[in-house]
Amino acid sequence: MRTFVFLMVLLACVMSCTENELTNNAVTLKPSKTEVLVDSLNGDYKEWYPGRLQLKFKGYLDKQGRRHGKWVHYLESGMEKSMITYTHGSREGFSIVKYDNGVVYYRGEYKNDLKTGLWTTYDQIGKIVTETNYSSKHE
Repeated sequence: MRTFVFLMVLLACVMSCTENELTNNAVTLKPSKTEVLVDSLNGDYKEWYPGRLQLKFKGYLDKQGRRHGKWVHYLESGMEKSMITYTHGSREGFSIVKYDNGVVYYRGEYKNDLKTGLWTTYDQIGKIVTETNYSSKHE
């Protein structure tokens, strides 16, 4: 009996060490019934759809944990849904969002987290719906 208890305690210790090693490299969050997997290593951030077969988000985090550089969101099919660039947490630069069929929904640029320049919105077949120039709105 003492041998059995000793083996169970030893097994529990080994399992907890293995679990701690895994969580240092990949964090598993379970907000409800769905599984969300996030990898974050040296600032590279990747979030996976359940089952870990397809990326959901990919980007870079600065030392303060803010988005920095190019961030891409993917659909479960693997198609790119959107891309936006950040500078230390603020939207800065080109941004594009697509419909689920791959056609561009809108595109434009940010400067200091505000829309700037020409922003264009399209319908689901790619026809221009609106064009708005935000440069004149911030001057």
